[in-house]
Amino acid sequence: MSESSPRVLAEPATDAAARELIAGLALRPWGQVAASVYESARLVADASWLPGHHQRIGFLLREQRPDGAWGPPEGYALVPTLSATDALLAVLADGLWSGADLIAPVARGLDALSGRLLTTHARALPDTPALDLIVPALVESLNDRLVRLDRVVADRLPRPPLTLPAGLGPDRLRAVRAAVAAGAALPAKLAHFYEVLDATPSDAGPTLTAVGASPAATAGWLTAAGPDVGPAAHAFLRELIRDGDGPVPCPTPITVFERAWVLSGLRRAGVAVDPPATVLRTLAAATGAEGVATGEGLPTDADTTSVTLDALARLGRPADPASLWAYETADGFCTWPGSEDGFSVTTNAHVLDAFGQYVNVRPGADARYHRAVERLSVVLPAHQLPEGPWQDRWHASPYYATSCCVLALAEFGRGGAAAEAVDRAARWVLENQRADGSWGRWGGTAEETAYALQVLLAAPTGAPRVDDAVARGHAYLHQPSGRPHPPLWYGKELYCPTAIVRATVLAACRLASVHLADADRSVVDCGYQATKTTT
Repeated sequence: MSESSPRVLAEPATDAAARELIAGLALRPWGQVAASVYESARLVADASWLPGHHQRIGFLLREQRPDGAWGPPEGYALVPTLSATDALLAVLADGLWSGADLIAPVARGLDALSGRLLTTHARALPDTPALDLIVPALVESLNDRLVRLDRVVADRLPRPPLTLPAGLGPDRLRAVRAAVAAGAALPAKLAHFYEVLDATPSDAGPTLTAVGASPAATAGWLTAAGPDVGPAAHAFLRELIRDGDGPVPCPTPITVFERAWVLSGLRRAGVAVDPPATVLRTLAAATGAEGVATGEGLPTDADTTSVTLDALARLGRPADPASLWAYETADGFCTWPGSEDGFSVTTNAHVLDAFGQYVNVRPGADARYHRAVERLSVVLPAHQLPEGPWQDRWHASPYYATSCCVLALAEFGRGGAAAEAVDRAARWVLENQRADGSWGRWGGTAEETAYALQVLLAAPTGAPRVDDAVARGHAYLHQPSGRPHPPLWYGKELYCPTAIVRATVLAACRLASVHLADADRSVVDCGYQATKTTT
């Protein structure tokens, strides 16, 4: 497979957009993530004392869909709808907001839950993190609030006790709550969900900034700990609230995650980048023995460590990826050692990037590194779906997983299985382009179109049909839509890391314009749709 990097071309608009994007990494070190319905609703329900309470209520009312639910399509709406309905019920019970404004939205939310979302079998629900903790906790809270409502208000709402989806019970939630209450040492990543555990993190203290990289978990701790505890955490939440004018994002902070994905993606596409020293210093932590975490309050993980190592190598600072051996399993590489169910193809694709970069720079490296590259060159194709894409547990769109796997296999894959997998994926992408030139799971999006273009441009083919598809996809990205990027990344609910998505679109624009220029087509500078998109 080809190991060459795209040549860097002088394109003023894309280069200017890249410089602006990278400057923002240092100016907003906690990361840039769109507002979260789930997290904002938890603050409404459990931390009304925080500034911006009324703005968060208004945000929830604006974000409700016409069908009564909140959030993305399908089962992805369950968690945000539970959280928002529970929060509005809490406000209704407080009597500090006009009941006339809240009863109808609450009634529609309850109807959406009891009529559709909670009737879905657990097997059909998306595997978002801690769904088996969050859903039982919020169903319990909603039922408790409904029982305690004032009779006059309660008579105007549907009153069925909400039931859990078939196949999903409260046993794990009860066990985790009991363990936390007993002082047991739990996996560090559970701190991300402390708002549903009825406890506070044992390691919380006055210097703690964010509990589990989550505003809701942080607010839950502060509410339980009292007003005189956690000044750094108070400052963190107040800054987030000011930045978003009330609503809060999640996950936050995502400092290393954002910087690694942005810099790796831009440099891979040939975009000239010159990150500030402060940004590079945060990436250098990945060279340590345990790797690096997405952000403060989260455990180290193989995914963030791998992309960080890839970014450093592409910036001319290659480092030994020995920290990744801690994540090796019989099936490949896990995201967190000893505490993960399932297999992530994108984590393994990123691990292939990290090892591939290292053996390219040091071909005489220990044979174990070469064996890892050869092994992953077989493991990833084995997880490819029959039609040609990959699907993963960290992103709702198959275009993201397919792009991660194709880019790794095209650049570092060894053997016929890797080459065949790349070709099959490119054929699948060609067959699924929409009439307007876009790609997407539920509808055409700039983010998914960018992933599709990356797949086509990584595959070694010069077919005229590819040129036409690239031209149409490039034209779609060139058209400003004025719409926000939809949430597609897996968290407690789907979320949108806006800077990462902007970088993805910018990288695809660069790759497409280079391809079209090389094909002797008339090309307009990309302009970069994402800079004109509301976030």
